[in-house]
Amino acid sequence: MTTQYNSGPNYGGRFLGFLLALLLGAAGFAVFLRHATTGALGRIATLITGRTSTFDTSVPAVVEKIQRLNRLETVVYSLDTVVEGDRTSPILPDLLAGDKLILVVHGQSIAGIDLSQLKPEDVRIDATNRSIHVTLPASQLFLTTLDNQHTRVFARSTGLLVPVDQSLESDTRAKAQDQLQQAALSDGILDAARKNARATVTTLLYSLGFQSVDVT
Repeated sequence: MTTQYNSGPNYGGRFLGFLLALLLGAAGFAVFLRHATTGALGRIATLITGRTSTFDTSVPAVVEKIQRLNRLETVVYSLDTVVEGDRTSPILPDLLAGDKLILVVHGQSIAGIDLSQLKPEDVRIDATNRSIHVTLPASQLFLTTLDNQHTRVFARSTGLLVPVDQSLESDTRAKAQDQLQQAALSDGILDAARKNARATVTTLLYSLGFQSVDVT
């Protein structure tokens, strides 16, 4: 006796495939709606969901958000140099009464803008065009320091008739710090700090929803 089996349509498998495709499509659609926030895709998502984007374009709100950046440090200027300090006698030669040292110096200056000084009158907003103009406070040199781990006395010579001057090294370090600060200023650290701060604030304002941003 021969038994025959007839295979009919696999409705169960088709249903599972359809259900899987439906779930994947729904997931993809949800991702699209979540991330389509700008441009043509954003407009399509808005039409589908009926959602609208709102932006707080009031001057106090914008000033507060910028001020949260506080002391925005945008430039670090590093310098290695050699500084000489000395004590001399108006009468005796250095061999007898001089005191000299050579200091190898490594230090840095930090500059930026203190955005807590931003005032409401520094911000102009056109809500109709979603445009904004911001005038930043002046850039500042926040700090100039010597790296003590990499700053050292390279050489020192003291006259035969005088003791070692204990304050000479500290005075030479202060001189080196002043030279570092002047070098940073001469190399345009304040202009670089302002340029970098403008870029940071511009990025922030675009993220708040403004379409036209001018930061000076």
